[in-house]
Amino acid sequence: MSSKSKTQYVMAVLLIVSSIAIAFYQVLDIDNVADGTLIYIAQAFLLAGSIFGLDYYIRKLNLFINEHSQKDSSSGDEKQQSP
Repeated sequence: MSSKSKTQYVMAVLLIVSSIAIAFYQVLDIDNVADGTLIYIAQAFLLAGSIFGLDYYIRKLNLFINEHSQKDSSSGDEKQQSP
């Protein structure tokens, strides 16, 4: 795992934890969650989800491409062999 992806994961987790902490603090302090906090929570979860989701999607796409390229190359070998 590269340092870039580690940094992305750490930042995604920090976004989620900070949004939960801010909401918890506001509930304890003023018994309500302000609109601005809800917008921050939504944006933080959206960004964190995109970080995790995009990496997962790219890994699955690469796996799919590699499987199909191996099938294509193996089927070409079978056609060249004589019975």
